[in-house]
Amino acid sequence: MALSKDFPLLNSIHSPADIRALSKDQLQQLADEVRGYLTHTVSISGGHFAAGLGTVELTVALHYVFNTPVDQLVWDVGHQAYPHKILTGRKERMPTIRTLGGVSAFPARDESEYDAFGVGHSSTSISAALGMAIASQLRGEDKKMVAIIGDGSITGGMAYEAMNHAGDVNANLLVILNDNDMSISPPVGAMNNYLTKVLSSKFYSSVREESKKALAKMPSVWELARKTEEHVKGMIVPGTLFEELGFNYFGPIDGHDVEMLVSTLENLKDLTGPVFLHVVTKKGKGYAPAEKDPLAYHGVPAFDPTKDYLPKAAPSPHPTYTEVFGRWLCDMAAQDERLLGITPAMREGSGLVEFSQKFPKRYFDVAIAEQHAVTLAAGQACQGAKPVVAIYSTFLQRGYDQLIHDVALQNLDVLFALDRAGLVGPDGPTHAGAFDFSYLRCIPNMLIMAPADENECRQMLTTGFQHPGPASVRYPRGKGPGAAIDPGLTALEIGKAEIRHHGSRIAILAWGSMVTPAVEAGKQLGATVVNMRFVKPFDEALVLELARTHDVFVTVEENVIAGGAGSAINTFLQAQKVLMPVCNIGLPDRFVEQGSREELLSLVGLNSKGIFATIEQFCA
Repeated sequence: MALSKDFPLLNSIHSPADIRALSKDQLQQLADEVRGYLTHTVSISGGHFAAGLGTVELTVALHYVFNTPVDQLVWDVGHQAYPHKILTGRKERMPTIRTLGGVSAFPARDESEYDAFGVGHSSTSISAALGMAIASQLRGEDKKMVAIIGDGSITGGMAYEAMNHAGDVNANLLVILNDNDMSISPPVGAMNNYLTKVLSSKFYSSVREESKKALAKMPSVWELARKTEEHVKGMIVPGTLFEELGFNYFGPIDGHDVEMLVSTLENLKDLTGPVFLHVVTKKGKGYAPAEKDPLAYHGVPAFDPTKDYLPKAAPSPHPTYTEVFGRWLCDMAAQDERLLGITPAMREGSGLVEFSQKFPKRYFDVAIAEQHAVTLAAGQACQGAKPVVAIYSTFLQRGYDQLIHDVALQNLDVLFALDRAGLVGPDGPTHAGAFDFSYLRCIPNMLIMAPADENECRQMLTTGFQHPGPASVRYPRGKGPGAAIDPGLTALEIGKAEIRHHGSRIAILAWGSMVTPAVEAGKQLGATVVNMRFVKPFDEALVLELARTHDVFVTVEENVIAGGAGSAINTFLQAQKVLMPVCNIGLPDRFVEQGSREELLSLVGLNSKGIFATIEQFCA
């Protein structure tokens, strides 16, 4: 299907092979059309926007120089990969991105042969590309592996672990730093471009290598030459760190000069060993509102591209769970000066903007470094502080070893506020918080809570903060059922559940976001419905009482069934020698695709209709 007449050159591109058939003089026109088409499609579908605008020329140059998909591109996170998707056979489907059955928000191996590695979390590209390079070289293949990593993702420790290893094994790997925010580079200009052309040329590289061989026979002279070269390059090129890790560093260069990019990549393409290219780009490039406010335009709803602002959501009388957390954090910080707030680069997403402004000395953004965030909190707790780690459920998985060894083993006083628990919607399986009940429940000393509504969320945060030991409160993305919020800082009795609806025969035990749909289903079934509140410890006395007065148990949770809250009930009943049928309802044993949260809950049977149908079938 052809695009509109506004994109004549892009219409002729069906795969990267078509890009390589173009003349170099046509590449800027193609980049301009890709940028225009990206703006057009994201304005329809919503999605990640500013980062992709900044990588248009880089993407065109990469596919022009490298023989993809034989040569393989590994994109970090994937926010920057929308232009890549447009140029690799998916342009007509781009309006479906992030929808049920549509194009994935992130590179996905099962979607395209051009998506060399699936991502969603950050800082993984260099490790993956290095592994691919090593395996390919061992098979005697002549493939080029390229990792494209952003300045945010390179703050993750895993990126440096990979670079350290790459320098040690001397693998043929090109790492491209897409620097669109950090201040580690000097202003890009003619001198820097000229320097990079010289340093990346085959002549320079061959002279450099031959000089090494010759001077190696005279150790003292070679050492003097090596130190002199490092000193001179260190003064004019900000790449000393990468050189010390074993990379041959080039840059920085203008990431929006497609001619310069092509020339440099052609020079670097056949160099052996690990190579590092520093590219400077501008987030939101080519779309004025996004250039002005790249943070606001990082991820956008559908919008009118002719206007210089994004549509505002209709005002709601009910706050989101994230907003409930943000307000509680400020209120508790005002009352207790020991409170410290930590986030791994998710200030806006986790609701810490107001806290960071009101309590700047007590606010810590550790960048994309989840492991460090957890152990930092442990260290703070050792000195009598009360750290609160605001983190997405899926991102805490990256700090799991630290959670066990540095926090729980020492029974340290750290509260984890787990946002985006359960199904997150358009971001899909990489961002779904499907496992936290399971991975937390098996850890000794953990207090695990899940609020049924906004007021309980505030109460549980207070409960966890006051608890002398590690605690977690998990809550879903978006809004709750609209419960009135008590402005006080009231704690709950730990381990105490509440009955939300009295019935007979069937007892439905529900946690967190599943309480509301479980009550709706329970009323139709004449069942007793319990808001369990706590996963660990749970209300054992109430469970035993219900087991004596009911015939069937049903557990409902927005977590995988394996090892989840329902599993805790099963184990407890078995230990108490209570024999009764138990139906566990939760997320299936598969990764749930992208779509709206409502669509996905319906798809897996976790809305009131699905819960009713499952129970009715089980009890038939």
